[in-house]
Amino acid sequence: MTRRLVSGAVAGLFAAAFAGGAVAQTKGYVPGTAPCSPGYVCNANPTPTDGVVKSGVYNSTAGLSGNLCYRQGYWTPANATLQCDPDLVPKPPAPAPAPAPGVAPPPSPSPAPAPAPAPAPAPAAAPQVQKITLASKALFDFDKAVLKPEGKAAIDAEIITKLNQIQKLELVLVTGHTDRIGTQQYNQKLSERRADAVRDYLVSKGMPKDKIETLGMGKTQPVPGLNCQQKNMKELIACLAPDRRVEVEVKGEGIRR
Repeated sequence: MTRRLVSGAVAGLFAAAFAGGAVAQTKGYVPGTAPCSPGYVCNANPTPTDGVVKSGVYNSTAGLSGNLCYRQGYWTPANATLQCDPDLVPKPPAPAPAPAPGVAPPPSPSPAPAPAPAPAPAPAAAPQVQKITLASKALFDFDKAVLKPEGKAAIDAEIITKLNQIQKLELVLVTGHTDRIGTQQYNQKLSERRADAVRDYLVSKGMPKDKIETLGMGKTQPVPGLNCQQKNMKELIACLAPDRRVEVEVKGEGIRR
């Protein structure tokens, strides 16, 4: 269920880089085409049914592949579509089964007036999606993927506390990001290791591993509006700190009071 995201400027490059070989369909995602929709990277010449750029490979360390949509930098869960992010789209209620055919019974005496029907139960609340961003500086040393003690404390305060308030947890998506310093190949591996480190810590605190998905974005999704042109490397590293982050999206129902 993992998804890769890229900005519009690099969509073509990463679509080609990730599309090597046959595409295996992944459980939980609708195969085939998807119409162009706000928040996703669209084809240069979209059609009504074939508009979103899709990848061939994701989460290279796990060796998985799939028919996955690319997101724009301004994408939010509110932009999710059924073809691209079915896990983030509320599921419609299943239709009631049709009554089985049968022979009409003979007429019976008029029954007593039926009591007034009970009021219909209130509809169940739709699953909520919360997005929490943690600065990598608080979690890791520069160019490292080992959680610091203060990083674990930040996860306890910002993530574990919120997860413990959810009665029905459906999905936790952990996404690692890096700044632009270094090659994309190196930064991709670093972002994946950082996302995996956060996942492993969540599992050590009692979160079910099968509910957690991880992915690395490398340097493909910088923070919008961040303008760092410093020549001095130390000053540039400091300016790019907001790009080095880990984002956690939590989907679940029923907030405990």
